[in-house]
Amino acid sequence: MIILPILISTLVGAALLVSSLSEHVRGQQGECRALHTIVGGTLSLSAIGAVVASWTTKGSFMLLELFEKLPVCFQVDELGRLFVMVTSVVWMAICFYSFRYMKHEGEEKQFYGFFLIVYAVLIALDFSGNLITMYLFYELMTLTSMPLILHNRSKESVMAALKYLFYSMAGAYLALFGIFILYRHCHSLAFVAGGSLDPVSAVEHRTLLLVVVFLMLIGFGAKAGMFPLHAWLPTAHPAAPAPASAALSAIVVKCGVLAVVRLVYYVVGADFVRGSWVQKAWLWLTLLTVFMGSMLAYREKVFKKRLAYSTVSQVSYILFGLALFTPQGFTGAILQLVGHAFAKCALFMTAGIFILRTGKTRVEDYEGIGRQMRVTLWAYTIAALSLIGIPPTIGFVTKWYLAQGALMAQLGALSIVGPVILLISALLTAGYLLPVTMRGFYPGEGSTIQAQKEKPDMMCCMLVLMAFLAFVLGMFPGTIIEYTQSFLTALM
Repeated sequence: MIILPILISTLVGAALLVSSLSEHVRGQQGECRALHTIVGGTLSLSAIGAVVASWTTKGSFMLLELFEKLPVCFQVDELGRLFVMVTSVVWMAICFYSFRYMKHEGEEKQFYGFFLIVYAVLIALDFSGNLITMYLFYELMTLTSMPLILHNRSKESVMAALKYLFYSMAGAYLALFGIFILYRHCHSLAFVAGGSLDPVSAVEHRTLLLVVVFLMLIGFGAKAGMFPLHAWLPTAHPAAPAPASAALSAIVVKCGVLAVVRLVYYVVGADFVRGSWVQKAWLWLTLLTVFMGSMLAYREKVFKKRLAYSTVSQVSYILFGLALFTPQGFTGAILQLVGHAFAKCALFMTAGIFILRTGKTRVEDYEGIGRQMRVTLWAYTIAALSLIGIPPTIGFVTKWYLAQGALMAQLGALSIVGPVILLISALLTAGYLLPVTMRGFYPGEGSTIQAQKEKPDMMCCMLVLMAFLAFVLGMFPGTIIEYTQSFLTALM
């Protein structure tokens, strides 16, 4: 059940890539419909299979053994199940959204071939049963998602893709170095709640292991956009097509978060890091990233680049919650993970619609756009309010738990500085997101924006769905909170 959805999506994606070598979809309406049917059907089948497998599969499954005691294996646990659910919902929404948008970009077979393969890799990553398996698919995810960035093959997109590759590989090599060391000091590299670090080694080699854990946090943090390996994000998003930007910001960056959770809570254990210099350094890095990302987003004028800087800031909210090592902080991190996936997906969908309908990319170019695109701008506003943390959206519940977790962590100045930085970041988020709404609905005199008339098409429907999920989860967050608490005790 675990392998089937991965195989289906991979094989169909590979078949599309082979067929795209000699054919182009642009302008061929019948082939477009057939392609959309194949892609939509394959992804739906794979997503249903992945979700069903996450709820019905018990135990672990070994695919092969690389070396002695180094198997490539899969297992289903509560964390992996959550990631599979979020990934599948968002990936499906982006897929249906892209059917209209990618007609404008062209080379649809190439895009959807890699899009399906990346989904398969993400599912394999979520179901990984040990650190080696996760690292294998973590690297594959970088290689397979890179073509989504350089889709149009412009100089800007090629340079952005290379930057993404360089930063991701640099971070991954830091993590690989750590894996070499941990292999000698853990009972196994399997994911076990509470960790599997050898107690004797944890005492005798504590200094070395703390350095290793810190380097791995920096390495995996590159994918999550954490300082200092964050610079690929604001470069990659403006160069990529809007569906690819939505996928990168909503899901791909969360793979860095997943890797961090697996490392800290399932390999070395929270008790080993709690109270150490690694925890404090990690917290300061996350707060620096939150503040820096918000400030840069506030100053940025290109809309997609502004949203990219916002992702740098918002994903570090998750890392901040994880680094607190309190139940409230961990719960807030999980809520932020889910809420940000839906809200940021909606914001990049909005950016794609704006670009497609107006041909403009800068924030000031959208003044008065609410006259022609009322539904789109309202959906954008709801998603923006969620990122800011305005009740009753999921963002408010997230920030409440994160602030409570910081205050209860008893970390001295960090327990006060943390909530203050979160508050300042929320104000900056309002400062760079809400002006689009205000000037869109209430433009100044002489505003003459030219935009195609809004249509109730699939792009608009998927945007509304993502904004609706960000809103309704804030109204009813109990399900996610209870689910998180069901496995939280074993991790702490």
